Amino acid sequence: MSASDTINDTAQDAKSQIAQLRKQVEALMSERVTPALAGAAGRAEAAAHKATDFTRDQAEMVSDRVREQPLVAILVAAAGGYLLGRLFR
Repeated sequence: MSASDTINDTAQDAKSQIAQLRKQVEALMSERVTPALAGAAGRAEAAAHKATDFTRDQAEMVSDRVREQPLVAILVAAAGGYLLGRLFR
């Protein structure tokens, strides 16, 4: 057996091992990673919906409070503006 035959055999062996590894990686991706990513995306979407609903409810609550007590809302806004102005001066 010549040196070139040995090199060719080694190269073919490496190619077959790479092909086998590629198949294993693809199987892992389809069996484990893809479903895990889909689950994470679903949980993130649910959390985003909850945050949106919470924000909407809080904004509605503040709007109702302002409608009920507009003078207090104006005083709170003025005091907050004054404090922020003093803070960032």
